[in-house]
Amino acid sequence: MFTKHGIVAGVALAVSLATPAMAKVEGDTIILGSSISLTGKYATNGLHTQRGYDYAVKVINEAGGVKVGGKSYKLDVKYYDDESTPARGAQLAERLIQQDGVEFMLGPYSSGMTKAIAPVSEKFGVPMVEAEGASRSLFTQGYKYLFAVLSTSEQYLSTAIDFAAEKSSNPGDVRIALAFEGDPFSMDVRAGVMDKINEYGMKVVIDDQLPADLSDMSTTLTKVKALKPDALIISGHSKGAATAARQIDEMKVNVPMIAMTHCEAAKVQEKFPKPANGFLCPTQWVETLSKSDPMFGSAADWNAGFKADNPSYTSVPYQSAQASAAVYVFKQAFEAANSFDKDAVRDAIAAVEMETFYGDIKFSENGNNIAKPMFMRQIDGNSQYNLVEKAGDMVFPRNVSY
Repeated sequence: MFTKHGIVAGVALAVSLATPAMAKVEGDTIILGSSISLTGKYATNGLHTQRGYDYAVKVINEAGGVKVGGKSYKLDVKYYDDESTPARGAQLAERLIQQDGVEFMLGPYSSGMTKAIAPVSEKFGVPMVEAEGASRSLFTQGYKYLFAVLSTSEQYLSTAIDFAAEKSSNPGDVRIALAFEGDPFSMDVRAGVMDKINEYGMKVVIDDQLPADLSDMSTTLTKVKALKPDALIISGHSKGAATAARQIDEMKVNVPMIAMTHCEAAKVQEKFPKPANGFLCPTQWVETLSKSDPMFGSAADWNAGFKADNPSYTSVPYQSAQASAAVYVFKQAFEAANSFDKDAVRDAIAAVEMETFYGDIKFSENGNNIAKPMFMRQIDGNSQYNLVEKAGDMVFPRNVSY
């Protein structure tokens, strides 16, 4: 069994691993480091990510760990809470590397936090496998030590625009309302949506940036009720999704199509079942995926095991699944390199090409995963998620009786 180490607001909770003398390997334990959002606006998804990392560590350790040089090693993760603040994340990443001796990093939550931390790991030549920074701009910087298991952000909601076009006899008449957080991830999602809108010649009737604290979008929803768009597209991480669902309910908003990111992470189907009926939700992963690997089994096996360890989840957010996949990449790379040399491990990560419970993983020369698509699901009246592979699978129009 492994031991978790969490540091909240920079205060060590595990004194035995808090000394500057800590190296990348302590005895028979490989120490991975992560600056993660355990407080602040990204805390919900930060916790989903941490639990995915920790579950993978547990499963790998119980299966015999990582074999390098004929010896078996356990994995462990040293965490610091970055408080959802990019500057703090960069500071803590440098602390992990410079003071704590960590030489292998797991990514933070969100594109904004990853953008802050990636230059630090790059500066010190520390490989980082990340699972939660989807911004396409992360992979145009020439980084050599950054790798991401997830699909990039411009793909998240673009399929919803395709569906809207397919449901219209004249896509050029479709009227779209947009409400996006101003963070790098959401702006990239918006860019992908706008590419599709322009491709079809659709009309944008509302194009709002959500407030920084993501606590109120009533101004946007008031305009939605007045202008009656055909589709409302929203991206604001889990807090933005929860705010949108709550206020759509309070303001009794009916739009033929509503698509938003982070439905599962915000548990909108549980907390706001009535307004969530009909929501289209992109996901990096589905538990019915026909993919598997020798460590975690099938997607359904991973899902069942994670829920057994984390019984508070009725529906597991994809953030946890992709976090586990990132840890698995490190195991495979350590064993392929048969070494703890940073550059040897980096080269082994770059060469990874494998099927996992999360999907296929193969990295481009820029570090993004080029082997896995996004998926779209719709919440039904029973708060269940249903895979939508084509427009004909979608319940349309959404019509909720408040």
